[in-house]
Amino acid sequence: MEKHLIALDLDGTLLTDHKSICKRTKKTLQKAMDDGHIVVIATGRPHRASIEFYHELGLSTPMVNMNGAFIHHPKDKNWDIVHSPMSVRVAHAIIQTCYDHNVNNIMAEIKDDVYLDQYDEKIMDIFQANPEHYPVTVGSLKNTLKDDPTSLLISPREEQIKEIRQHLDEHHAEVIEHRKWGAPWHIIEIVRAGLNKAVGLQKIAHYFHIPKNRIIAFGDEDNDLEMIEYAGIGVAMGNAIPELKNVSTHVTKTNQEEGISLFLEDYFNIKS
Repeated sequence: MEKHLIALDLDGTLLTDHKSICKRTKKTLQKAMDDGHIVVIATGRPHRASIEFYHELGLSTPMVNMNGAFIHHPKDKNWDIVHSPMSVRVAHAIIQTCYDHNVNNIMAEIKDDVYLDQYDEKIMDIFQANPEHYPVTVGSLKNTLKDDPTSLLISPREEQIKEIRQHLDEHHAEVIEHRKWGAPWHIIEIVRAGLNKAVGLQKIAHYFHIPKNRIIAFGDEDNDLEMIEYAGIGVAMGNAIPELKNVSTHVTKTNQEEGISLFLEDYFNIKS
């Protein structure tokens, strides 16, 4: 079979609800790679919160982080990195809106450097902010954030989500994209306008000379919409949001039921 590019979202897709990769899925992906297919991770997570799964799968490919705001190759420093931060001026305006709404917390990221508005160990755990391995600056973001951030992460109260996202649409729609994380986290993630996982996937597909009809993409949330639509074979997980299932070409089992493995075994005729 001709070489395919297989793009994997992490949370709710490759990872189980316990944030691990099932043995069968890992074995199936390894067989696909042994047969010459290319496996990449495309996630909203930053590099620091996804590299362990990259190594666990034994990948040596580029990776899409932060929903396309950071596209890089963890094992090839000469690869053409794409880093597309938003304007710090826009970030400060959004931060002020968060202050006005008295949200729980806000975090800014410049690649793997973390800026946290208020110290909170639970939030640091959710945002994968580990000060032992990556720089973490704690304090008012209006004062500490001086450079253009790769992303902003807002932790609002659940009842604030709709109002804040509506405000972002009304005041910043031309310059930013915003997404909501899936359950159980009520997080709004913001990157520069025009960025999404499909942007990263297109760059990687071009690098490997893979046409769209041989791109298989798996996802479950609204930050996977463009990627699933872009791929010739867009696969929604059984636990995916209805909007994603509506634009996908296939629906597989859930992340808890080895959905990736079951689809690839059938598509490539891999024996389990």
